[in-house]
Amino acid sequence: MKHRPLTRSLLGIYTALVAFLLVAPTLVVIPLGFTDKASLSFPPTGWSTRWYTNFFEDPAWTSAFGNSILVAVIVVIVATSFGTAAAVGIRSWKRRRWAKAAQVLVLAPLVVPAIILAIGIYALFLRFQLLGTLIGFVAAHSILAIPFVLVSVTAALAGYDERLSTAAASLGASRWNAFRTVMLPLIMPGVVSGALFAFVTSFDEVVLSIFIKSPYLETLPVKMYASVTRDTDPTIAAAATMIMLLTTVIIAVGLLSMRRRKHV
Repeated sequence: MKHRPLTRSLLGIYTALVAFLLVAPTLVVIPLGFTDKASLSFPPTGWSTRWYTNFFEDPAWTSAFGNSILVAVIVVIVATSFGTAAAVGIRSWKRRRWAKAAQVLVLAPLVVPAIILAIGIYALFLRFQLLGTLIGFVAAHSILAIPFVLVSVTAALAGYDERLSTAAASLGASRWNAFRTVMLPLIMPGVVSGALFAFVTSFDEVVLSIFIKSPYLETLPVKMYASVTRDTDPTIAAAATMIMLLTTVIIAVGLLSMRRRKHV
């Protein structure tokens, strides 16, 4: 169906307006990180990089940043592995009623309020002495990230022809080799998308992290939350800008690599 020029123009203006409303609150953070004042004032009356310098020279900020990167990378490995395995397993489950029940169970963290999930995980981790540990952070963040991987890989599996795996098996391939050489390359866009969501989910997570943090291990969002409750140091705006830049670059690189893969 062809649209008239006026209709296309109105649609373009409407789309640009919606995009601006969605992005504008995020972009306000960027100039706040370059203000020369010691408070969060917008628009800035002067410019300075002192808050970025403060971020990289303060061991508390750099340690929190390093912890976030470490936890997020491990969560990507754990969540992508378990989420992909869960999606493939649920798809191959013969009893569809039980498969649906298992899928709902895995997706439950998406609909359960974060504060309720945090209280439950806190009580459980307290029992097993996982509070404030790297294993505890990875386990808690993976619980939130696995549903995103499951959704992404399940969508990719919807377009997968099961006869390809049957053909590979008929030629002597084991189930693992058929998955590794036939199915996995074809569903790789969904796996990569799930991995990106897992990274962003872990790197940006704050509610759960507040409950399970310790004085010796806290992530960057927790450090930012603690900072904003004590004072209004613009270093928090510099940290927020770097989080936004890092997640944007990771998602852009992932999307570009998948686009190149499609054109190979």
